[in-house]
Amino acid sequence: FLLFVGVFMGIVFGALPGLTATMGLALLVPFTFTMSPAAGLIMLAGIYVGAMYGDAIPAVLINTPGTPAAIATTFDGFPLTQKGMAQHGLVAAAFASSYGSLVANVVLATSAPPLAEFSLKFGPPEYFWLGIFGLTIIASLSSGSMAKGFLAGAVGLVLSAVGMAPIGGDVRLTFGFPELQAGIELIVALIGFFCLPEILSSVIGQRRAAYTEKVVKPKFGVIWEVIVDLLKKPGLMLRSAVVGTVVGFAPGAGGNIASMVSYNEACRWDRNPEEFGKGTIKGVAASEAANSAMAPGSLIPLLTLGIPGSPPAAVILGALMLHGMRPGAELFTSHAAVTYSFIMGLLVAAFLVTLIGCFGSFIFARIINIPSRFLAPAIIFMTVLGSFAIRNNVLDIWIMFVFGIVGYISGKLKFHPAPIVLGLILGPFVEEGLVQSILAGQATGGVFRYMVFRPISLVLIAMSLLSAM
Repeated sequence: FLLFVGVFMGIVFGALPGLTATMGLALLVPFTFTMSPAAGLIMLAGIYVGAMYGDAIPAVLINTPGTPAAIATTFDGFPLTQKGMAQHGLVAAAFASSYGSLVANVVLATSAPPLAEFSLKFGPPEYFWLGIFGLTIIASLSSGSMAKGFLAGAVGLVLSAVGMAPIGGDVRLTFGFPELQAGIELIVALIGFFCLPEILSSVIGQRRAAYTEKVVKPKFGVIWEVIVDLLKKPGLMLRSAVVGTVVGFAPGAGGNIASMVSYNEACRWDRNPEEFGKGTIKGVAASEAANSAMAPGSLIPLLTLGIPGSPPAAVILGALMLHGMRPGAELFTSHAAVTYSFIMGLLVAAFLVTLIGCFGSFIFARIINIPSRFLAPAIIFMTVLGSFAIRNNVLDIWIMFVFGIVGYISGKLKFHPAPIVLGLILGPFVEEGLVQSILAGQATGGVFRYMVFRPISLVLIAMSLLSAM
């Protein structure tokens, strides 16, 4: 029962822009104080897994990622909705989320200690090259013009520099606004670039009576049709789950990078890459399998070394400590019953996501049939609320509206917002990795040798070259 409640609440937190998995976990940790450690952690497991699917609901229906991890889900999810296939996108997201979570949980239960040691090998050079590898994805996201894609990516990198420098503390590009010293909040940029332009152009600009041109009619047959279709693509599903798991146990990388990398690889290895970006369940599945696999993957270094691989994992670390459980070998010996109950809770939560997601698609998909005169104001209200709720900062609301106008204009000029957001995500990885590598390299006597001649760095460099070709 607690697991079901956790998954349901996680879906709600993931589906509401601005209310992320981290916020949901943080708000509900105090409620676990009166529970046994196993019951409390199982509920938190449900919230974490549920939120990783919940963020796909607004991504598919209204082109707004519920959390940054669902950025890539919008690329094909919303085009599916525009075709009248919103239920296809929602079912694909639910099944792919479950699949990715199951694969990562098997890895967590069987191979956590050696993979945790591997995660310790990630240093500044590895994060720098991970950022460079991520930037090569711009080639896949730049439909039409590569030059426009790289120009948009450069804009995103500049936006990522707003605020205090992570190393040195210099204040940059704040234009006299103290609130900008903390930088631009990613979810605010996502709402502005993805959601508002659609409302401005389609609903308000064309005065359409409905949010999409086609009425969505959910059917039971769609569930089986989509699941069978995805089961016929084992390579896509397994590759996406593995990408999410690997990115997950790299501390700090997060689901947004996992989903983008997975989407890029799905597009690159597919026989019909031209289908991506125009509405295909393959794109939705690639993104959701990866960002859901990231969740258990981020718990690998947490449970074994006490190093959280993502912000939600950091909250779970706090819950473990509050219940008197310290990460490390002790979790798998003295507290083995609680630890493996938690891992099994993650496994069962994955099945609950499929159940709730597939049958909930009948309700979720019908939301898009609400007349736009009611739906558009409600969406705008939720975007304002979500933008404000993250930091209780009114300036974030104005930034969201500015990005919405910029996104609307860039859409008219055929600039896709995805490279801008990608630059905004990867900018801190590239900057911190580069500056820290230079400092450490100077101390060890060779910056070039320190940055290049490391095993993981060499692999990432090779992957970047292959991706850019």
